[in-house]
Amino acid sequence: MATARISSKPASRRDASNSPAVTEPQSRQPSIADLIVRKLEEDIMLGRRHPRERLVEQDLCTDFDTHRGDVRLALFELEKMGIVERIPNRGAIVRDLKPREVEEIYDVREELEVMAVRILPFPVPDADLARLAAIQHEHGKAVDSGDLLAVFHSNVQFHRALFGLCGNTSLIETIEYLAQKVSGIRSYAHAKPEALNDSRRDHIAMIKALRNSRRDDLIELTRRHLKPAVRAYIDAYRRRFGDGGSGA
Repeated sequence: MATARISSKPASRRDASNSPAVTEPQSRQPSIADLIVRKLEEDIMLGRRHPRERLVEQDLCTDFDTHRGDVRLALFELEKMGIVERIPNRGAIVRDLKPREVEEIYDVREELEVMAVRILPFPVPDADLARLAAIQHEHGKAVDSGDLLAVFHSNVQFHRALFGLCGNTSLIETIEYLAQKVSGIRSYAHAKPEALNDSRRDHIAMIKALRNSRRDDLIELTRRHLKPAVRAYIDAYRRRFGDGGSGA
């Protein structure tokens, strides 16, 4: 299995407060809570944190050298994203997505993503094709180097750019929300290097279908591309928790 590079620890609140003032701010700097959200999302996606694992506020305060306010804001945001669950009197846990729930989400994802492909206008402008090719080039480099974190981010960018071509804002936002909700299952599909190569080949074939205005080919690829992650997650979940955890 390819090994992802470990992200460096986000800057602590103390480090942030001691940083020199920025004289020419270009954009809002991420808050400590933003950095916690990003790091925990990456940990869940990479399989460093598992379904049902507790996210203890005090431990997170220590890990990120900050206070409970930042941690609670981050956990609230992760709960809105659908990848963390907060249980009364127990605290926060990595969301336990049951196999049936994953199958239902992917059924909906498939139909919505196919809908986006059906309505995107052909021919696709050369600039959009070039942008997709550039993103996929980065994705391919990440696959070759075994950088699973870069694979994750470049994959998100590729599909965001692809489905963004449909032009329907509500559809794009719904597709992205559902993809985010199940982002934690991708590490199971990425456990096998051949799965990463299959994903790369699908992306390249999608660009070719777009370039040649072959909608039926793109629809078939869109459906096929979703299947491996579901199968890998359900197999791993049942090995870990048994069939008793397979219900809704």
